[in-house]
Amino acid sequence: MKTDDFDFDLPRELIAQHPVSPRDAARLLVVGDGLSDHGVRELPNLLKPGDVLVFNDTRVIPARLWGRRGQAEIEVTLIKPDDADGARWRAFARPGKRLKAGDRIDFTEGLAATVAGKGERGEVTLAFDVDAPAFRAALARIGAMPLPPYIQRERGGDPRDKQDYQTVFARQEGAIAAPTAGLHFTPGLLAEIEARGVASAFVTLHVGAGTFLPVIADDPREHVMHSETGTIDKETAGAVNAARAAGGRVVAVGTTALRLLESAGREDGTLQPFSGETALFILPGFRFKAVDLLLTNFHLPRSTLFMLVCAFA
Repeated sequence: MKTDDFDFDLPRELIAQHPVSPRDAARLLVVGDGLSDHGVRELPNLLKPGDVLVFNDTRVIPARLWGRRGQAEIEVTLIKPDDADGARWRAFARPGKRLKAGDRIDFTEGLAATVAGKGERGEVTLAFDVDAPAFRAALARIGAMPLPPYIQRERGGDPRDKQDYQTVFARQEGAIAAPTAGLHFTPGLLAEIEARGVASAFVTLHVGAGTFLPVIADDPREHVMHSETGTIDKETAGAVNAARAAGGRVVAVGTTALRLLESAGREDGTLQPFSGETALFILPGFRFKAVDLLLTNFHLPRSTLFMLVCAFA
């Protein structure tokens, strides 16, 4: 298996820079015995009564910040908290090579951070100079949504992004990237799905920086995945197990929901509650235990997400 096996030509001019409106107007390609074209609005008719849709209810934080170290401009993307108080974060910094421990980065609105340590691939640990509540308030004011690298934005982002890249069912704050398959759902579509007799269940996987990282190794099996924090509670595990026992299908809405379900799936296909870190990397040859169907967006060539979709297909 080679990373080149997962390469394809993706013309940049075909990558939309803003999502379609309304959300459920997106096109939907169904992969089964063959290929057929549909729309997301047709999803209720493609599902069966007794199926269960599993959504990721993580909420994206505005994790991109711009500041200065002296005269040098620094762009920061927060990755995850590094302490329980939430005012010390691991982050990617660009440019990060010249940063060293002890450097101060000044952001707007009176927010500053000290570089407390450096890691690999431009990763730094930042200690912010305010307490956690003040930091969260500053982030809400001046932070921008962290978007995939193929979405181009001016510094500061587009004000629409904070709504466009948040699902309508986002609850648990902590992701630095949206679970994008869930972005296509509207309250009306969710109501139609419920009326169809299809259940909905929610898991939480806080999407991390690893979702943006390319596979550099020639052999994808040598790629090291970043871990992400996830939770499946007893109610969701019970709902999924009940649907499967009654003959329903488990439909993962997005690769993040799928990875978490497969991390917690038993050999017999049943689901157990889960809380912790997962670094599951799914490649062709993986035996899926918990998920029957997957709703996902297109993914970049040579990415771990495209490899997962190839494995599932």
